[in-house]
Amino acid sequence: MDLNGTAAIVSGAASGLGEATARVLAAAGATVVVADLNEEGGKRVADEIGGQFIVTDVTSEESVQAAVDAAAAARPLRVAVSCAGIGWAERTVNREGSPHSLASYTRVISVNLIGTFNLMRIAAAAMQKTGPADADGQRGVIVNTSSVAGIEGQTGQLAYSASKGGIIGMTVPAARDLSAVGVRVLTICPGIIDTPIYGFNENAEEFKAKLTAPVVFPKRMGTAAEFGHLVRSLVENDYMNAEVIRFDGGIRFQPK
Repeated sequence: MDLNGTAAIVSGAASGLGEATARVLAAAGATVVVADLNEEGGKRVADEIGGQFIVTDVTSEESVQAAVDAAAAARPLRVAVSCAGIGWAERTVNREGSPHSLASYTRVISVNLIGTFNLMRIAAAAMQKTGPADADGQRGVIVNTSSVAGIEGQTGQLAYSASKGGIIGMTVPAARDLSAVGVRVLTICPGIIDTPIYGFNENAEEFKAKLTAPVVFPKRMGTAAEFGHLVRSLVENDYMNAEVIRFDGGIRFQPK
């Protein structure tokens, strides 16, 4: 898929993986809609890449539809990347004997899994209205963000792993469904990536060092820029479809 002259939408693009992805796609010639709830960060990113910021709640059909409509207004929408998501840590039964909160579990599933599905389905519907981009009849590419926690979640990651595992589970059936309209579907499973979420206190570097200990090689955290580069590579490689790609330096999560 040639990105130059196309439109793209990236959820969660006000920071982290989404921001890096928006920057990479814009550098390749796409006009990017930065879809996020964070107005300050979203407007900053959109201004810097020549894109458009749309306040977007991925759990809302109306909100996502408005963002997709904005992306498809001037150029053919060819790429949709879901990076919006939240983390959560809570045991199924805690040390005091209380069960996992149903409200927190529902919230994580709603944002991470249902939010990803919401953008995927609405963006795909917009893509199928465009003309084919090549001789294969390709109209668009959807890249979803899961996690290695969706494959081998750790203690306390029940809700998070369930949400990310659900994204993995959607990949093949979605790709098969959308083959009829020329849309490819791919899912990336990041491992330990260096984003602002880990810089929360004065012990951040020590915490990061502990996280990277199980990484095989290179012995460091991945970067958001490397994630964005992978997204672009997958979009531009027309034979990549219905795949779940680990992006983790070879890490395999231990129970804790």
